[in-house]
Amino acid sequence: MQEAIILVGGKGTRLRPLTNHTPKPLLSVAGSSFIRHQIAKLMDAGVGHVVFATSYLAGLFEEEFRDFTRDLEISYAVEEVPLGTGGAIRNAGRLLRGPADAPVLILNGDILSGLDLRDVLQRHEAREADVTLHLTRVSDPRAFGLVPTDEAGRVLSFLEKPKTAEECITDQVNAGCYVFRRSVLDSIPTGREVSVEQETFPELVAQGKRVFGHTTDDYWRDLGTPLAFVHGSADLVTGKATSPLVERPAEALIHPTAAIAPTARITGGSTIGPRAVIGPHAVVDRSIIGEGVTVAEGAQIHDSVVDHDASIGSASLLREAVVGCHAHVGAENELPAQLRLSCGIRIPAQGVRVSGTAAACAAVH
Repeated sequence: MQEAIILVGGKGTRLRPLTNHTPKPLLSVAGSSFIRHQIAKLMDAGVGHVVFATSYLAGLFEEEFRDFTRDLEISYAVEEVPLGTGGAIRNAGRLLRGPADAPVLILNGDILSGLDLRDVLQRHEAREADVTLHLTRVSDPRAFGLVPTDEAGRVLSFLEKPKTAEECITDQVNAGCYVFRRSVLDSIPTGREVSVEQETFPELVAQGKRVFGHTTDDYWRDLGTPLAFVHGSADLVTGKATSPLVERPAEALIHPTAAIAPTARITGGSTIGPRAVIGPHAVVDRSIIGEGVTVAEGAQIHDSVVDHDASIGSASLLREAVVGCHAHVGAENELPAQLRLSCGIRIPAQGVRVSGTAAACAAVH
């Protein structure tokens, strides 16, 4: 039986306030929680047992899958104290059931990838590898640690983020998917924080272990920031990225219970959640509108996330914004790019504007 571990313990601080009440992998992406997209892909690759390496709001994962009836066993390894990526893998490994030489797939819980998991497993076994890392090429590697390989694909070293162009000796970076030989996974130290990139992998290379990179040009996106999160969701809807849970490419994914005015425009791979109401002449472009959200007449929402039970007033403009749950944005507001509104906050009509307003001054002079 093929087994896998999904690392889902992070707090998702870069996605706040969306993650104030929901772990990042449980946020809705293209109509389903992101982790369900990952589970569907793992099942397509023949995985029969998956271990969630949890920590932050760990109980919500069990709630999410309490009624899961598909042919997959799910176990939960809760991280009581911070263990780092390597420690989390080792902690989850105690719940695996396979033999010492069995391959174990490991996925980061915030990476949307087009990688063929069956292919990477086959290559791992063909090379008799101890560890295989999925590597992707990036246009600007300065934001990442570098992973150079030789002509056979064997990893030579793990380098820190380069500071100069001369230090960019490769454009290959760690893409957040690994295959471990079970016995190698079990050799990771227990009971302390361990970095898989800074400790585990470099030590394995230094010991002469068979560590290989599997470099592809497949779709790859880290969903850790709000803009990346909404773009990843839109890519799934439009078919730029694929998931077994998205049946066919579309301009938008609209829940059957949502109410959309005939003159509203929903474009760019936007997702409209259950019971959402989109008013006349409203525009929603490449955005995520959560459950129970109300978007009033003439509002425009671009590259943004509006969390559940929030409301956007008439003629308001949002661009690259995050609106927390139960928040209210009054009429004729213009929210500046990258603004984040806390859950429950209320902005009065014309309370925030990038451009000027001709409204009369209500203050007493």
